[in-house]
Amino acid sequence: MAAGQDPLASQAPIRVRPLVETADLLEAVRLQKMVWGFSDIDLLPPRLFVVAGKIGGQVLGAFDGERMAGFCLAIPGLKPGGKYYLHSHMLGVMEEYQNRGIGRMLKLAQRSEALERAIELIEWTFDPLEIKNSHFNLQRLGAIVRRYVPNQYGVSSSPLHGGLPTDRCVAEWWVSSARVRSILEGGSPIRYTIERRIEVPRRIGDWKRTDPEQARQIQTRVREEFEHWLGRGLAVVGYESAPAGGAFLLGPPPAEARP
Repeated sequence: MAAGQDPLASQAPIRVRPLVETADLLEAVRLQKMVWGFSDIDLLPPRLFVVAGKIGGQVLGAFDGERMAGFCLAIPGLKPGGKYYLHSHMLGVMEEYQNRGIGRMLKLAQRSEALERAIELIEWTFDPLEIKNSHFNLQRLGAIVRRYVPNQYGVSSSPLHGGLPTDRCVAEWWVSSARVRSILEGGSPIRYTIERRIEVPRRIGDWKRTDPEQARQIQTRVREEFEHWLGRGLAVVGYESAPAGGAFLLGPPPAEARP
C-alpha cells in the first residue's frame, strides 16, 4: 500500500461469510488483541472457533476484499425445559472499520442463519457503561434486558474495561418477534409503558482511564438500580442517548419474549 493511502478507499462491498479455514481462525484471534488489547490468557483460542462451528454455533467474519474487518462467534445453549438458543459470545470490529455498519451486518447474518434453523433467541452480554453499544443493542437491534450479572468474567486484561468488575447486561434478541421485525424493517415503533430510567453519564468512558474511583462509584450505582428494578419484574425495553449520556428505559417485558 502506498504511503498515505486510505486503507478504506476500496469501494468493494463488505462480505460476511463463515470462517472455516485455519488462516481465518488465526486472524480472528489476532483481531481480539487488536480490538480489546487482551493479554494471551484472555484470548479465545482457534480450537474454540473450530468446536463452535462443528456443534451448531456460528463463526462468521466480515471481509473487505481479503482483509478481515470483524468477526463474531456464537455457541449453542440449552434453556431449562429443553429450548435451544444461541449465545453470541464475542463480536469485534477493527477500529478503522468501525461506524460503517459492520457490527450490524454481522448481527443480521447471525439472525438470518438462526431463523433458517427455527432458533428464536440469540443472547449476549454487554457492558451497560458503554453507551454506544447499549444504544446499538436495544434501539438498533431490538434486544431487551431482564438479567444483570455482576462481574460476569472477572477483571480482564483489556484496557477498555478500566480494571472494573465486568458487570454485564444479558441481551435477549427474540429474532422473529414483532419488536425486532418492526425495528429492523423500519416500520412504526412499538410503544411501551416506561416506568423507570437508569442513567449513565457519557463521561464514564473518560473516568475509566482518568478517575477509576469515580467510574467504580457510577458502576456500583448502576448495578444497584438494575438489580432493584429487574428484581421487581421490569425489563429494559428501550434506550435514549443524549449529549450528557444514555438512559435505559424500563417497563413490563414484551408479551412475545418468552422466558
